[in-house]
Amino acid sequence: MATGLFRGHPAWAAQPAPVDPRERHLRNLRQLTFGGQNAEAYFSPDGRRLVFQSTRDGRGCDQIYTMDLEGNDVTMVSTGRGVTTCSFFFPDGRRFIYSSTHLSGSECPSRPDMSRGYAWGLPPTYNIFAADPDKGTLTQLTREGQYNAEGALSPDGKKIVFTSHREGDLDLYLMDSDGSNVRRLTDEYGYDGGPFFSWDGRYVVYRSFHPKTEAERREYAENLARHVFRPTWLELFVMHADGTRRRQVTDLRAASFAPCMHPSDRQIIFASNLHDPARRSFALFVVNLDGTGLERVTYEGGFSSFPMFSPDGRQLVFVSTRGSLRERDPSAPREFNVFLAEWVP
Repeated sequence: MATGLFRGHPAWAAQPAPVDPRERHLRNLRQLTFGGQNAEAYFSPDGRRLVFQSTRDGRGCDQIYTMDLEGNDVTMVSTGRGVTTCSFFFPDGRRFIYSSTHLSGSECPSRPDMSRGYAWGLPPTYNIFAADPDKGTLTQLTREGQYNAEGALSPDGKKIVFTSHREGDLDLYLMDSDGSNVRRLTDEYGYDGGPFFSWDGRYVVYRSFHPKTEAERREYAENLARHVFRPTWLELFVMHADGTRRRQVTDLRAASFAPCMHPSDRQIIFASNLHDPARRSFALFVVNLDGTGLERVTYEGGFSSFPMFSPDGRQLVFVSTRGSLRERDPSAPREFNVFLAEWVP
């Protein structure tokens, strides 16, 4: 596996960041990355490192990196080819999974048009891989269908839940961590994705868009044919890890996504644009597992998402545009950075 090493310069090490007084759940907020596009930073099982995706070092699209909680020792751990997403550590803290398009070529896929609002691409050549940087091994885990991505490991490392477009729609699937024994978990027409296991491994929380009108069905199908998804609205669902007893948690009629459970398994943190009448900015919210107790967490920045609690529940990592040049100058380059804070219940 091709790797590159980027040591954090002292000027780029974690720096304190201001907190809006309304952000009462956040304390000692620190910015870990500075510049570029950084996303989906997730904790190692021991809570000491992060694995994340980033566009940096002159590359045209995301690769997978690891870093410590000071923003130092940034190491590229993917191939450097194609585009990557959705990395997640195994329990051993050494190996991890991620999705990549590198088997179809080294170039970056085209990005979706954002002029009509937030959207994400669904490159059909994504497959899920398991990587062990210490051994230099990379194992392909998915081989069927299109867009195998958005994967997360169960706490015991035995199962992977992921999204795939392999049976005519975007649904959730479960497989063993070696890629065997693939089973479909959802089958309602529409998008099901962004799954995370609960910390006890009993449940899966995820986001869904199930079109309710003919116009919504038509637009979803047209976008899917272009390998794009536009989250005009998304609701959060939870189900048993075997796909049974599915139930809806939110009914906000907004684009709510990136759900992650607190280690207590009683609360979900997620991103949503429900506070913005124009539906173009995103903040973090928390809600109880039964749908009660909705509360806004972040107020700074036009975009905050991809939250994850540390295994002990004491820290929160997320991605935000807060403090970026673009917040003050719309003509400045788009910038997403990783932030870390102590979590105040």
